[in-house]
Amino acid sequence: MARFPLPSVPSRLIDIEVADSRRRSTPVAAADPDLQAGEVREGHGEVRWLVGVGAGAAKDWRAAGAALVRAAQADDGKPARAVQVELGAEANVAELAMGALLGGYRFKVSAETTPGLQTLRLVTPEAAAAEQVVERVRELAAAATLARDLANTPSNIKNPPWLAETAERVVAGVPGLRATIRDEAWLAEQGFGGVLAVGGGSASPPRLIELTYRPRGAGRHLLLVGKGITFDTGGLSIKPAEGMHLMRTDMAGGAAVIAAIRAIATLGLGVRVTALVPAAENHVSGGSYRPGDVVRHYGGITTEVSNTDAEGRMVLADALVYGIRRFRPDAVVDVATLTGAMKVSLGLRTGGLFATDDELAARVVAAGEQAGEAWWRMPLLEEHVDAVRGELADVRQAPGGPGGVTAALFLREFVDGVPWAHLDIAGPARAEKPYADVVPGATGFAARTLVELAASYA
Repeated sequence: MARFPLPSVPSRLIDIEVADSRRRSTPVAAADPDLQAGEVREGHGEVRWLVGVGAGAAKDWRAAGAALVRAAQADDGKPARAVQVELGAEANVAELAMGALLGGYRFKVSAETTPGLQTLRLVTPEAAAAEQVVERVRELAAAATLARDLANTPSNIKNPPWLAETAERVVAGVPGLRATIRDEAWLAEQGFGGVLAVGGGSASPPRLIELTYRPRGAGRHLLLVGKGITFDTGGLSIKPAEGMHLMRTDMAGGAAVIAAIRAIATLGLGVRVTALVPAAENHVSGGSYRPGDVVRHYGGITTEVSNTDAEGRMVLADALVYGIRRFRPDAVVDVATLTGAMKVSLGLRTGGLFATDDELAARVVAAGEQAGEAWWRMPLLEEHVDAVRGELADVRQAPGGPGGVTAALFLREFVDGVPWAHLDIAGPARAEKPYADVVPGATGFAARTLVELAASYA
C-alpha cells in the first residue's frame, strides 16, 4: 500500500448543474463568439469572464469549457468553488461540458490538497434537453479521467498486481461487468510466453486482466486488448535515462481499455465487449529475457527476440490469440503506446490506425471524430511482410524498417483473419503542455473513441 497520499482513483469530476436561471452570488461567465476559442478575458458588470468560442465548432466549445475551468481555478490565487456560464440556444452544451470536465483535471501526489472548482452551472433555455446530454458526457469524461489516473499513477505504486486489483475495484458494482484476474501461475500453465518473458525481469509478477460485459440481446461482440506495461526500462536493450520517467504511462493503452469497458457497461450499450490487458513490468535483472531468445506465445507461434524494448507487441501477441480463440469476437481492436515511429510520423496529437478491414477502420475514424480524438489510417505495407519472418522462429519481433508498419505487421500474424484494428497511441497518450481539454501528463487518449466505437455497434 502507498505510504503517502495518492489521489483517488478514479478522480472526482466536477459537478455540472443544468438550469434555466442564474444562481445569486455565483461568479458568471459568458460565451463570446468574437474571441478566439479558448481565449478568456475579464468581463464587466455581473459577468466576470468572457470565454471565446470562436467559430463554434465542437473543438472550440471543448476548448472554451477547459479554458473557463482553468481561469476559475487560477483567479487571483483564489480558486472559485462554483461558476455559472450563460449559454444561448446555439451553444454546444455537450462539448462545453466535456472541456470543463477534462480541462481542470489534476493529478498530484502531495500531502497538501488545494480545493479547485467543484461546480459548474450551465444556464441555458434548453435545460431539460441539455441535462440528458450532460449525463452521457459525464460517463465519457469519467472514462478519459480514469484512463489518465491509471497512467499517471507512479510505478512504485503501480505494478501489475496493483493495476489488476484497481481494475477489479473500479468495475465492481457496474451492472453486467465482471472482472477475472489471471496470475503468473495461470499464465505459465496456459503458455503465455510473451507476457512471462517480458515480466520475467521484475520482482512484480505479471497479470492478465480480463473484463467481460455481456448484455442480454447483444448481437455483436467486440474484443478490446490494451498494452499494460506498468513500467518500461527497455529491459536489457535499456532505454536512455532521459525520458525514462515517462514510462509510467506505457500502459496507457491498457488504461484506455479498462476505462472504456467500464463506461460502456455503465451506459448500458447493447453490444457485448470483452477487454484484455496483459500487464507486466519490463525490468532488468538476471531473469530478464534477452535479444536472440526464442519465445513461444499462447497458441504456439514462436518469436525471435531482436530488441527487448519492443516488449509491447510480445504481450499483445499472447492476449490477441487468447482473446480470439477463447471468445470468438466479431472484431478486435488493440491499443498500445507501441512505437516511437508513430510519434515521428503523426506527431503528438494524432493516433495511428492500422486495420485489416475497411469498415472497422471507418468506424474507428468516425468514433474518433465523435469523441474529439484524431486518427490517421496507416498502410499495412505488404512489401515489408518478409521482414517480419524469422530465421530461428516463426516471426521476428523487431526487424527494423518503418517501425510502426512492421510492428503492426507483426501483430497481424496473431489475429487469424478476424477484422482487426491496431491503434498506436505513442504520441497522443501523453502531453508535455496543456492544449484544448488536455493537461500535462497522461491524456486518456483512445478511451472515448472506444466507447463511441462500441456505441456504433449497439
